[in-house]
Amino acid sequence: MGRVSVAPIEIERTESAEETSVVPEPDVPWVTLVHNDPVNLMSYVTYVFQAYFGYPKDKANRLMLDVHHKGRAVVSSGTREEMERDVQAMHGYGLWATLSQDRG
Repeated sequence: MGRVSVAPIEIERTESAEETSVVPEPDVPWVTLVHNDPVNLMSYVTYVFQAYFGYPKDKANRLMLDVHHKGRAVVSSGTREEMERDVQAMHGYGLWATLSQDRG
C-alpha cells in the first residue's frame, strides 16, 4: 500500500456575535452628591460628613460650605454599588443625595 498525502482544508472563519460586539467602556467612577436643602442645619451636615465618612472637621466643613453656597458637593467617589450605599446612608441621615457617573 502506498502513502496517500492529504492537503489541509482551509475553513473560512466567520466572526461570532461575541467577537463583533462592542466592548463596553470601563465603568467610570461614580460619585455621591449631597444637595442643599432648606431643612438641615449646616452644623448637622458637617456632623454627618464626619460621622459617616470619617472626614476631619475642616474637610467636612469645606464640603458643607460647598453644599450651602454651590448647591451641592461631591462627598465620595467609587463604584456604583459603593455610591448607592453612600446615597442611602445620606438619606438615612435626612440629607438629599444622588449618585452620578463622574465624567471627569
